[in-house]
Amino acid sequence: MKSSREKMQRRAQRTRSRLARFSGDRPRLSVFRSSKHIYAQIIDDSNGVTLASASTLDADVRGKASGANIKAAEVVGKLVAERAKAKGLTDVVFDRGGYIYHGRVKALADAAREGGLNF
Repeated sequence: MKSSREKMQRRAQRTRSRLARFSGDRPRLSVFRSSKHIYAQIIDDSNGVTLASASTLDADVRGKASGANIKAAEVVGKLVAERAKAKGLTDVVFDRGGYIYHGRVKALADAAREGGLNF
């Protein structure tokens, strides 16, 4: 029987392989959530480089919200969108990893869209 971690990694890999087929040359907005924090980064897979990132551990976010709630996810989504727009990125592909599109993941995605990212 597979552990929950192995199942999660399998779901994440399945999601990434589907994104790779349809993304073209757009960078990937990847989300990772833990029990205490949420992280988002925009990755250029062709070069293997992180173009922009934000998390609840950043100094810009720490005073605005605690790490593990929907409000914090919204702040991180807006921040990663600002940093991406500063580098000239507007079109990305959303990689939810193995997480369902609900709660904190959905809040981050909606905030990134409001911040100006298209996906």
